[in-house]
Amino acid sequence: MMRSFLMAVALAAASTAQAQGTIKFAILGPMAFVQGENHWAGAEMARDEINKAGGIAVGGKKMQVELIRADTNEVQSVPDATNATERVISRDKADFLIGGFRSEAVLAMQEIAMDSKKIFLGAGAADARLGENVEKNYDRYKYWFRVTPTKSPDLFRSLVAILGSIGDQMRQALKKEQPAVAIVAEKTAWTEPIMKALQATLPKMKMEVVGTWQPSAVATDVTAELSAIERAGADIVFTVISGPVGISLGRQMGERNMKAVAFGINVEAQKDEFWAATAGKGNFVSTLDTYSEVEITPKTVPFVRAFKERYKKAPTYTAATYDAIMMLKAAIEQAGTTDADKLVPVLEKMEHVGTAAVASWDKRHDLIWAVGKTAGIGVQWQDGKKVPFWPPEVKGMQPFKMPAR
Repeated sequence: MMRSFLMAVALAAASTAQAQGTIKFAILGPMAFVQGENHWAGAEMARDEINKAGGIAVGGKKMQVELIRADTNEVQSVPDATNATERVISRDKADFLIGGFRSEAVLAMQEIAMDSKKIFLGAGAADARLGENVEKNYDRYKYWFRVTPTKSPDLFRSLVAILGSIGDQMRQALKKEQPAVAIVAEKTAWTEPIMKALQATLPKMKMEVVGTWQPSAVATDVTAELSAIERAGADIVFTVISGPVGISLGRQMGERNMKAVAFGINVEAQKDEFWAATAGKGNFVSTLDTYSEVEITPKTVPFVRAFKERYKKAPTYTAATYDAIMMLKAAIEQAGTTDADKLVPVLEKMEHVGTAAVASWDKRHDLIWAVGKTAGIGVQWQDGKKVPFWPPEVKGMQPFKMPAR
């Protein structure tokens, strides 16, 4: 009798454990940097929301979301990033991989994930080769999908669209037919195609390229570059920057009271701390961004407000790990399984209304670019506030401003 009772208790405990099982999502990012911080924060918000609602339904059972925090240190070391990826697969038994930031590292991380046939949702790297791999060798690379940002050529499309608008405004204000543009791009793989395309495209947009400068992504002093840019007579400093050098550039442009306006990609300028980090000198710095309190999708404003309430600052683009987890939740519940091979075709056919974009994928598993859906937004620092200004048709946009001359 006692033995039967104990067996029943054991079976009940096992059943409960199985019912309360977890799906493990490894969040891979440079956790000492803003990109990794936001990787983790977005994932935490998704985990807590899903678990509070009972979990993910898998074939009639509810599974809780478990996060594995993996510091890739990829800003400084590709080997650290690959080691972190191997650990979450072999030691932590991750079911899914989400994150990545520095393209050189993510290309290596992608190989490890594909070796193990793990679905890897990229949430930070822009290099087009990540998607090209899917097209070239589908059977091996089909487990890779890009969630944020769009690939480098599509980032370029967004940048050119916004720059065209800024250029028109500058021509009217300066009575100058050809605004002069200085290109400042950090020395990393993802910037190369954008930089080359800019050099070829700007003259066609009736803009003069006065030079190209390539500081380190972690440079703390760009005095030499800015002095040369001033001598060249630049009206626009076009930035292609994801690292901490973005703070140095914004602060020192302000300290020099430069009349040129900075626009492009400056990931540091996406975060609320940018104004304080530049000692209030980052006025008029503008950047392509992902999140603001504007209605890119019905979920954007509620997410940004909830993020600010929880973390006391606005999200940067890598917080779209939230969307990545929600995409996988939807795919898992539709397929009724966590099996990667069965989830891939579900993801391929999905249109996901997320917080950062309305996402769907092409044959390379890259986001399909569209203004108002996946093209991002333009934002500018104006007197201590990050103000959204593009695309103008989205509700909540405000005017772009230029320094007084």
